[in-house]
Amino acid sequence: MKAVGYTHPGPLDEDGALRDVELPIPEAEEHDLLVQVHAVSVNPVDCAIRATEQPRAGQPRVLGYDAVGTIVGLGASVEDEPLLEHFAVGDRVFYAGAIDRPGSNAEYQIVDAHLAAHAPASLSDTHAAALPLTALTAWELLFDRLEVTRPVPGAASAVVIIGGGGGVGSMAIQLLRALTNVTVIATASRPVTKAWCANLGAHHVLDHRRPLTPQVAELGLGAPGFVLSTAGSEERQGDILELLAPQGRFGYTDHPELDVQPFQSKCISLHPEDVFMRSRLQTLDLAEQGEILRQVGELVDAGKLRSTLTSTLGEIDAATVAEAHRFIESGTAVGKITLEGFSSLP
Repeated sequence: MKAVGYTHPGPLDEDGALRDVELPIPEAEEHDLLVQVHAVSVNPVDCAIRATEQPRAGQPRVLGYDAVGTIVGLGASVEDEPLLEHFAVGDRVFYAGAIDRPGSNAEYQIVDAHLAAHAPASLSDTHAAALPLTALTAWELLFDRLEVTRPVPGAASAVVIIGGGGGVGSMAIQLLRALTNVTVIATASRPVTKAWCANLGAHHVLDHRRPLTPQVAELGLGAPGFVLSTAGSEERQGDILELLAPQGRFGYTDHPELDVQPFQSKCISLHPEDVFMRSRLQTLDLAEQGEILRQVGELVDAGKLRSTLTSTLGEIDAATVAEAHRFIESGTAVGKITLEGFSSLP
């Protein structure tokens, strides 16, 4: 099968950074679906892994943590296990997959059935491929970690989303508007990202190039109970600590080196989010990710959520995947980038 992989970590202009390869079609294990991939999305995690992580000796690593495709094979136990959804050959599914298994930049991929759901019928492959990773991350952080539906005593019922124009921020805005009555305060820095956040439903859009605490105070809502940060958490630690209400909750998706002691005086709780934790550690609630995607699909088909796709660059090959990586690494991407179909190898 055709695939795109890399053989050693480094910048995109190094030889072997991303290349077209031929690999065997994988075999579905006990709880797996074998999926013929139709469209994928590219995420910052792809760029981070390609730049820093060494593949196994002699084996190109295939990235890709968003996919839409058709089931062409089932593991031996899929039909016997009481999964949240029934899967059959020919079904169209979407998923983010697992970080410790080969990714979706390949014609065929195996994915644990617990992590997948039927793709939204109302979306094209490219529009559906933009959803899984960011929808899962936003959902888990909002509802599993921050518990935004559980009020913080005395705090404004409001969530500050730092980085509202990115993939996770874009989904967090929509999920809050679709499923809660919480006030959504997004941050952005450029006119295009500010307009994007407002169009997705943010009640207020602030400028994260300036201190956030006085901007939040000017809204007259009181101190918010929640902050969801997708970038710059370490640099903004002081600002976040100041603007949050006592007993507030601070969740983040980046990997900051935080000084946790200052948060203790206000009893602010910290909530890191790693969307691959459940699959990597094989937690007992692994199937929760498939259930989240099932609900996301229902919300999409009901017109309550929309795809955050902003650009489809072309077919899935090394040159186009590299183009997507460059775009993400430029820091100017808004929403999600997808690729569709496979080019012929030389």
